Amino acid sequence: MRRSYVFRLRPTRHQEIALAACLDDHRELYNGALEHRRTAYRKAGVIVRYGDQSAELKSIRADDPDGQARWSFSSQQATLRRLDRAFAAFFTRIRAGRTPGFPRFKGRGWFNTVEWPKDGDGCRWNSQPDHPTATYVRFQGVGHIRVHQHRRVSGTVKTISVKRAGSRWFVVLSCDDVPARPLPRTDAMTGIDMGVAWFVTTSEGMHIANPRHLLADAGRLVGAQRSLARKKRGSKRRRKEVARVAAIHGKIRRQRLDSAHKTACGLVRDYDVIVHEALQVGKMTRRARPLPDGRGGFSPNGAAAKSGLNRSILDAGWGVFLAILSHKAESAGRELIAVNPANTSRTCARCGHCAADNRVSQAEFRCGTCGHVAHADVNAAQNILRAGLALRGAVAA
Repeated sequence: MRRSYVFRLRPTRHQEIALAACLDDHRELYNGALEHRRTAYRKAGVIVRYGDQSAELKSIRADDPDGQARWSFSSQQATLRRLDRAFAAFFTRIRAGRTPGFPRFKGRGWFNTVEWPKDGDGCRWNSQPDHPTATYVRFQGVGHIRVHQHRRVSGTVKTISVKRAGSRWFVVLSCDDVPARPLPRTDAMTGIDMGVAWFVTTSEGMHIANPRHLLADAGRLVGAQRSLARKKRGSKRRRKEVARVAAIHGKIRRQRLDSAHKTACGLVRDYDVIVHEALQVGKMTRRARPLPDGRGGFSPNGAAAKSGLNRSILDAGWGVFLAILSHKAESAGRELIAVNPANTSRTCARCGHCAADNRVSQAEFRCGTCGHVAHADVNAAQNILRAGLALRGAVAA
């Protein structure tokens, strides 16, 4: 199986300047290649592809010995392939009838990753293997950078990326042939219902609280954003406030990831079969559609209430949690089943009666046919488990 490892980099001041220059030069290469494609098609109707632009890299590097030539040739090819994937996704969306989204030029804050496609070609993981206390990674044009390696790397390192997140730098290793680590069987299975009031509720009645990390830091974030709005664009003070806002968002993101990892680890450790809803978070958090009133204005559409719900859903991080749960379940040899969430909160887990009136409130479920009373989330989790077992039996048959 394939797995990615993310480690914090500890660059010196000169190395940090070199890493920033590496990102800027790769960003300029990306933007120049995009402009090349746009101009060639607009002026001459010629479609420029990755092979054409990759063949021009040699002359680009020769003309800029103190700039583009400092960096690995293969990393620059990876940047051009990144642009090629953006165009491929653009044409795929056109064929599918979705909003196309033409590839855009990247500003300074929108290009924060550079990839080296092969360990040993312009980069080297564990570049000083005989060092007694520290791990280093080497990048062409930057040098040996110390790595805060907090866990052992398994498998074969295939690609290496460097990533900037605010004022922090990270190295990302993509490894193949990572051995799975199956956990002992528990012969237990559960269905999980995800919500806002409770982050996860199991079919056995266990509730896992929603940490609400964004709400906890909302005061600090609002103060930083208001201070940022008062700063003059391009000023040194504004750059400091941008870094402050980014640091707060980074802390919230790390807290959310930590909670998701711990919750997923607990579920994978305790259950052999886990059934969850196949949630489409992107559609669930889509903005409410405007309602024209026919007189040049718009009628109320509940957008304010919907935006609050969207914020709570995104703060809970359902999509991140499900991705982490999937990876951990695969590594541990657990079975993960996704089911259609339709009517799971309206259906009685005892008699199967489905009606909107069964959901009395956010927390209470009372069946109008058999009188079954339960916590609404526990009832939904039991329905999810039943649907998952039925799907599992149909597949086995």
